[in-house]
Amino acid sequence: MFKKILIANRGEIACRIARTCQRLGVAVAGVHSAADRDALHVQVIGESVEIGGAPAAESYLKIDAVLDAARQVGAQAIHPGFGFLAENAAFARAAEAAGLVFIGPTPEVIERLGDKAAAKREARAAGVPVVPGSEVPSDNVEEVAGIVRGLQLPVMLKAAAGGGGKGMRAIHSLERLEDEIESAMREAQNAFGSPGLIVERLIESARHIEIQIAGDGAGKVIHLYERECSLQRRHQKIIEEAPAANLPAKLRDHIAADAVRIGERLRYRGVGTVEFIVQDNAYYFLEVNPRLQVEHPVTEMVTGLDIVEIMLRIASGEGLPLDQEAVTLHGHAVETRIYAEDPAAGFLPSTGRLSTVRFPQDGVRVETGVQTGTDITPYYDPMLAKLITHAPTRDQALDRMVLALDEISLFGVTTNRDFLKRLLNLPETRSATFHTRLIDERIQGWELKSTTHDADTLAIAAYYWLRQQRAAPKNGAWSAWDMSGWQMSAGGAGLAPIPALHLEAGQQAAEIRFAPVQRDGSLLVGVNDQQIRLTLTPLGEERYLAVIGAQRQTVRIAQQDQTLFVQDRQGSHTLTALPYLSYISATQEASGELRAPMMGLILKVNVQPGDTVQAGQVVAVLESMKMEMRIAAECNGTVTAVHCQPGQTVERNAIVVVVEPEK
Repeated sequence: MFKKILIANRGEIACRIARTCQRLGVAVAGVHSAADRDALHVQVIGESVEIGGAPAAESYLKIDAVLDAARQVGAQAIHPGFGFLAENAAFARAAEAAGLVFIGPTPEVIERLGDKAAAKREARAAGVPVVPGSEVPSDNVEEVAGIVRGLQLPVMLKAAAGGGGKGMRAIHSLERLEDEIESAMREAQNAFGSPGLIVERLIESARHIEIQIAGDGAGKVIHLYERECSLQRRHQKIIEEAPAANLPAKLRDHIAADAVRIGERLRYRGVGTVEFIVQDNAYYFLEVNPRLQVEHPVTEMVTGLDIVEIMLRIASGEGLPLDQEAVTLHGHAVETRIYAEDPAAGFLPSTGRLSTVRFPQDGVRVETGVQTGTDITPYYDPMLAKLITHAPTRDQALDRMVLALDEISLFGVTTNRDFLKRLLNLPETRSATFHTRLIDERIQGWELKSTTHDADTLAIAAYYWLRQQRAAPKNGAWSAWDMSGWQMSAGGAGLAPIPALHLEAGQQAAEIRFAPVQRDGSLLVGVNDQQIRLTLTPLGEERYLAVIGAQRQTVRIAQQDQTLFVQDRQGSHTLTALPYLSYISATQEASGELRAPMMGLILKVNVQPGDTVQAGQVVAVLESMKMEMRIAAECNGTVTAVHCQPGQTVERNAIVVVVEPEK
């Protein structure tokens, strides 16, 4: 076994790899960018080398910098994790040339499997059915467009060099085809360092089944059974499970045998995942991920194996630590991915500082790279954590996951927590009758607005705000227990005639009035025209018992500057709290100012001063968290100013283009 390895990654996967190494007595060191100096993975690993600037291209994708770090710390081997350089054959080859062991497949196998086009050729040669389409990647827009036009729609554009849903576009129409190709190429370049695309027929209403394999590099390959990854949004997996439900045993055996056959053909070394599209009783090879997968924990939970340990033992020359007959399944496991994104805003990634981070402690496996105080930047993937539940039956595992999501406190950014709960409770999820397009189809009919903030929720938030005001030093009229701001009704049971607080969330707003706090801790709160009497009792940390009439519920509340975060029976709420006088004195800005939805890099500017634009026309393209966002005109008008240029990093809410509306 190795004495010391370098973990060439960040976030939750760096923490997870370190945990296995530390259990095995293997010393670890890490790397970090300038943006990650205070990141959790740096603290967990303990020894880390700064290798460059915040953008991945200036740090985590710099081969020379990573190898220099390995030499500095005296590492014998490098574990690439997933993403970044994990599927980069040049990196694996450079590591070996530097006398380091690359914990993964050989560079030759990565070249033959890591590229989607090459992997299709290998699968076809092994006699495994493949999805019809191109098998040679291209970075020429016109060439790719020609391939698309030569196939029957719909088709899928796929980044040949990577995965994780990046650089992928479903094409259902030839309208704006070149724009979609350019966008996919840019995203592929940013995420994987290569813009090459392949084109495949899009097989809709299918399941995504993948087989975990492990090989000793000498021709012996085993499988660790399958994972179900059909719940996806925009080709990005959200919920995974093992084993797959409602998958006929004979079909499972055929798929697993084909996965092993591909591994044997290439004398596969290490662990990898062979992915398939399954439609009825037919299946097609999709791709191979020659690395550790994000969703590997569900396989670990049902097999009792540590996949990172298997990788280390194979790479160190010990060979496969077990035979196929030793791999058995126990129970069912489910994984959910917690993302910093806003479903109500088209799943726009969310950046900011995490003011509160708390995960369930009992009966739930948590993989995360964040903690209270972590800054969520636009430079990396927006995944905050993975939750994994394991139980004797699938229904029990799903039920435990719903409860686990209820126990999360992640305040400071908007997350997909409530969206995940909604997915887990879908009839198709419960019956395992889902397919890869289910979420995208169902979203069309869903009201993906922010969680409704009813009067009870607003009253709870208002009471908490008042408690915080009273706890702050030198708050004058707010400080006395029987006072609640405006004094004209002090000592009586009625509400103050003038609002003390303005609460707003999106298009919803409320004016809040308070009566004096009673000796029993109860408080009468006026929410617009409604009157609600409640008590709010601290239970420890950010948990409170809210009592309104005969109803009692445990809520979670936190505050960051003027923002209140509330989790109650309805879901997660983000509210802006403004003292009423400050609110009514604030000036209202109305203009054609188009602002950056979040911090990011300007990729394209499509207009210049004097141009006439139409509502919905894309004026600029922003890249953040490996995703492209299009900034569009909100009305017809004339461009009067452009405040950005390609290659410029802009802050959230920065004005990028100004449009004078048509009169």
